[in-house]
Amino acid sequence: MKRPASAKNANMNQRIKTLRKSLNLTQKEFAQKIYVSTSFQTLIELNQKKVLDRHIKLIVTTFGVNEVWLRTGEGEMFEKDVTPDYKITETVNVFKQLNPFFQDFVLEQMNKLLEYEKIEQK
Repeated sequence: MKRPASAKNANMNQRIKTLRKSLNLTQKEFAQKIYVSTSFQTLIELNQKKVLDRHIKLIVTTFGVNEVWLRTGEGEMFEKDVTPDYKITETVNVFKQLNPFFQDFVLEQMNKLLEYEKIEQK
């Protein structure tokens, strides 16, 4: 029988599960984004696998997570003013699939949203 991860890792493992759920991702979707198997992700969430530093770095950069929160539970879950890599990647992939007319339309709408956001912040 496998020995469960230490209490410190168990807490981090639980935070990873909390993070995944807050992102509305399945275990499979989350695992794909951090380049682990679904079974490995399941074992992390069951506190049966240790979370390695490389997994932490991937989670932090992919989802814009506060590393201190992930490791200790202190602070906010997400870094402020950081767009997670997966959102940028998904946006670019969708944009590339659009025909040029709709690409121009999307850019125009994004610029209008940006202007509106600046007005709202004043």
